[in-house]
Amino acid sequence: MRIVVLRGGTHAWGQIDMADENTERLDGWFEALERLPVPEGYKVEIVGGNVHMTPQRDIHWETIRELLWALEDRFGRRHARVFSDVRVDFPGHQNGFCPDVAKFRDGATKNEEGRWQYDDIEFIGEVISRGTAPNDYGPKKTAYAVAEVPVYLIADPYKGRCTVFTEPKDGDYRCELRVDYGTDVDLTTTPLGLTLKTDEFPRD
Repeated sequence: MRIVVLRGGTHAWGQIDMADENTERLDGWFEALERLPVPEGYKVEIVGGNVHMTPQRDIHWETIRELLWALEDRFGRRHARVFSDVRVDFPGHQNGFCPDVAKFRDGATKNEEGRWQYDDIEFIGEVISRGTAPNDYGPKKTAYAVAEVPVYLIADPYKGRCTVFTEPKDGDYRCELRVDYGTDVDLTTTPLGLTLKTDEFPRD
């Protein structure tokens, strides 16, 4: 298993020997990571068998908060199943992701292991951090498309832009929409049925 620490776009590599790298070992990997001295304020995910540790900055959280507020305003704060940084295992090679924002459908339930299931997800929002763009636009986008997540939104505070992917089919998204911050994102024809305002999204 390879650990990737992302700091301002640079990569620091280390190795941890594991006896079994099958997807069934994701539980063991996360348990092992809980025992490691992970720096406070870092998000940890397993993407394609690599462990990624990404520092969470204030702009990152402020953007997540804007997304959470929009979803809660639309679906209700007490009843909407909207989570941040909660582990969900996705299709593909050893993918244990913790999306910045994930909205689950009404009636979604946990599996026998006590985790939420990807096929109940209606929306995922990821906020770009320095160094994470290759994952968000690459293997994570592919995994979300294979999982048929209806709406995948990437917010990029460095470019001041949202990119929305919809209509997943055959492991890819057929529709892509780019919207600059300050312009409303029309999601009324998706399962969300809302218009996302971006004028308060912070920029870096």
